[in-house]
Amino acid sequence: MTRSFLRLHARDNVVTALRPLAPGEEVEGVRVRAPIPAGHKMAVASLRPGDLVVKYANSIAVATRPIEAGDHVHVHNAAMPDRLGPRHGEPVGALRLPPAEPRTFQGIRRADGRIATRNYVGVITTVNCSATAARAIADRFRKPALEPWPGVDGVVALTHAYGCAMGRDSEGIRTLRRTLAGYARHPNFAGVLLLGLGCESNELSALVEACGDLANLRTMDIQSTGGTVETIEAGSRAVTELLDAAAGVEREPVSVSNLALGLQCGGSDGFSGVTANPALGAASDILVAHGATVILSETPEIYGAEHLLKSRAVSPDVAAALDRRIAWWSAHAAADGGTLNDNPSAGNIAGGITTILEKSLGAVAKGGASPLNAVIEYAEPLPSRGLVFMDSPGYDPMSATGQVAAGANLIAFTTGRGSTFGCKPAPSLKLATNSDLYRRMRDDMDVNCGDILEDGVSIADKGREIFEAIIDLAGGEPSASERHGFGDAEFTPWAPGVIT
Repeated sequence: MTRSFLRLHARDNVVTALRPLAPGEEVEGVRVRAPIPAGHKMAVASLRPGDLVVKYANSIAVATRPIEAGDHVHVHNAAMPDRLGPRHGEPVGALRLPPAEPRTFQGIRRADGRIATRNYVGVITTVNCSATAARAIADRFRKPALEPWPGVDGVVALTHAYGCAMGRDSEGIRTLRRTLAGYARHPNFAGVLLLGLGCESNELSALVEACGDLANLRTMDIQSTGGTVETIEAGSRAVTELLDAAAGVEREPVSVSNLALGLQCGGSDGFSGVTANPALGAASDILVAHGATVILSETPEIYGAEHLLKSRAVSPDVAAALDRRIAWWSAHAAADGGTLNDNPSAGNIAGGITTILEKSLGAVAKGGASPLNAVIEYAEPLPSRGLVFMDSPGYDPMSATGQVAAGANLIAFTTGRGSTFGCKPAPSLKLATNSDLYRRMRDDMDVNCGDILEDGVSIADKGREIFEAIIDLAGGEPSASERHGFGDAEFTPWAPGVIT
């Protein structure tokens, strides 16, 4: 790496350190006044208290004390403004790439025509009370016990902490039921056993109705079956039948338009919005040009950058829907005595992110520049192809769970600090924002985006590399998280509402 810093826009009054900067070094004609870690910001102009800190051509913070050119700019001298400052960067219209030459991946075609990227059998619980039995059933089919069923990727027990002590028609129950039904219908499940206790608020009959007409759906509850031991035996027999039906599938070339990619970033750092996120955005635009779907989420992590999405909305109604979700989250945080600026984690801050505005401006880059076609609720089935925004918390496992329930058959996850994550039944691709992380956690990372800064690889070229990695992943190539077995415990539905 020959450069020591990066200035993202001519209007910016801070630069990002690409390596640790020592006092006395010169950067853009400014002498460094204090040690500045890699990924952190240095002022290139003097700021008075109340002046805006500008990065990505947008205000990301306000100075809380005098800042001299050459100073380290971070939480010790900058903070979230009381209100959003001017959005300096001019929002641009949506990018519409020309239709791409048809591409295929090696997919699995279900009997009803749906396309899968993996071939699992699921055991899904209605309530926390049936979680232990569900896990016991799935544990009977760990490798090498799966050898009699070639072509099956595994048996997954998806358990959660909800399902009771909530109103039977509450927002929480409706959201939970929508999420569980979305998983039961997911094409990556060749068959599903729904397992309840028998007296829960999230009634098994209502969940079955929400699932619709599914050929390979089995149901049982512990109370009617005769207790835990009998349920594990009966559940194992049901799973065996589902495995018999799932075995022996063969992959075939299918259109890339069948892909639905959930976009996630976690353990973000000061490089996330510079390397991996915009590169994933470039790959997202290529997917959209092929007729595929990409899902951007994590509503609290687009706060302060929503203008960049609204400028690409296909209609005023879509833009207004996004405004409503931002307003809901602002009120939701305030009701608990918090703010959306509580979102940056300790790791985010250590990685150089100062406020949620800075984090959001980097996070929104994952969505590329394609038109925003729809804004949907958490776990709501995808209404259209192209770029879709799904409302969700910023908590990565919870957000990704909603994306898979909505129909994502792949997840792409960028990280600067080193998140470990999987999301069965959808495979998850991990993208490192910097080469140090890629080398340090090589067994957990699939793509290194640090070479954008180290070797001058263009965002466009890295986007094409990610696109090809997505095609390979969809076609059966295992990801790092799959090799480690991640994806069962990360299932985390969002169930907003009152627990009584």
